Amino acid sequence: MSEIRLVVGLGNPGPEYEKTRHNAGFWLVDELAWQLKARLSPDAKFFGEVARATHPAGGELWLLKPATYMNLSGQSVGALARFYKIPIESTLVVHDELDLAPGIARFKQGGGHGGHNGLKDIVAKCGGPNFWRLRIGIGHPGDRNEVANFVLKKARSEEQTQIDDAIADALKALPTALAGDFPAAMKALHTAR
Repeated sequence: MSEIRLVVGLGNPGPEYEKTRHNAGFWLVDELAWQLKARLSPDAKFFGEVARATHPAGGELWLLKPATYMNLSGQSVGALARFYKIPIESTLVVHDELDLAPGIARFKQGGGHGGHNGLKDIVAKCGGPNFWRLRIGIGHPGDRNEVANFVLKKARSEEQTQIDDAIADALKALPTALAGDFPAAMKALHTAR
């Protein structure tokens, strides 16, 4: 299995979105950058905030938070991946997931976009769906007509605590995933708590 060379956190830029459920991917990448002592900085060439870190297995690991808004995430991901010749299979996209309850995080490779516009744009602009995903559960409002409103609002405090716990669990399993050992990373994360 190939190592992960690019970790992308999905979200929307700007203070009005900072604490909304849709920004769970940003939250994890911010914490990962802090742990790796890497500084995310705006880079117009890649349409987002970028950091270069030392990969736990050696070499470079790129962190990316697209500044294109969710629906155009593929523009940013594609620009960085093409520039550094990172194959889609060596990319991990971290995103909010309606189909998982708060407190749950899961790894997955490939598959559909499930109506997630950030994933949809990455699939369209980056050569298909075969990237890895780290899905951070945010729960579902119960009515599909409420989804857009739900993801763009802050979680209730108890849900936010559960989301933060899921991110902490995911970060513990991440070094194993970055090294390309997804079966072991999935076992660790999927049996956490």
